[in-house]
Amino acid sequence: MERSEDFLTKKRFADLSRLADRKGDVTFSNFLNLNELNLFYEVLSELQTAYRLYGGYEFAERQMIAFIPDALSYITECGQKAEDTVRFPLVCLHIRPTHPKFAEELSHRDVLGTLMGLGIERSRIGDIRQDGQAFYVFCEEGISDYVMQSLVRIRHTAVTAKEAEAGSYRICQEFETVEGIVSSCRLDSLVALLTRLSRDKSAALIRAQKVFVNSRTAGSNACLCKEGDVLSIRGFGKYIYLGSGGETRKGRIKVTLKKYI
Repeated sequence: MERSEDFLTKKRFADLSRLADRKGDVTFSNFLNLNELNLFYEVLSELQTAYRLYGGYEFAERQMIAFIPDALSYITECGQKAEDTVRFPLVCLHIRPTHPKFAEELSHRDVLGTLMGLGIERSRIGDIRQDGQAFYVFCEEGISDYVMQSLVRIRHTAVTAKEAEAGSYRICQEFETVEGIVSSCRLDSLVALLTRLSRDKSAALIRAQKVFVNSRTAGSNACLCKEGDVLSIRGFGKYIYLGSGGETRKGRIKVTLKKYI
């Protein structure tokens, strides 16, 4: 049976789409986590509008959805889809120690905890990316002024928060190459390789809906992964499957993946 909170989340997506269609204007969701994005994909058939997802940069994990009415879903004179030009109401904040020489070693958890301590809901904050002693925090446009005024200290470190100018930053996703040998390109085989668990325990993770393929809950442990698929395993990380590279003498398959780090 579907959980009531999941039902309400999916209903919210349908309502936002209907609202955009009725108003003839774009409406936006908050920042969504992986599970919420999965629920969104389950209601695509109920949407009355086009949509676009974006989280501030190419590899963002937490993303907003723009619901775009048909009146705005057209091809511009330059051949570009109008929905690709939608401006999302999000801001990138650059947070750095006011006195770097005396700064503590801060973590993602420290920054998020401090923001939550300011009374900000998690859904209004996107990804938090570290850059040395500094952090880039993506948040809803409507709370950016409050954050810049209120965020003066993280733990015992005085900090300064300013809006990062467009083009002044470049978020680079780093990867670690993972190679291995599996019996097949089935999802449970790849999960077993990545988690170092048995096939049975890997299948149990999939049944427990802790494995996502391209932001959607994996439907079956037997599904075959294809090149470019993004695998997220709760508690173990996120990976891009790059495909197979031949077979061993015993007929097993050599595979390569990239792990987000």
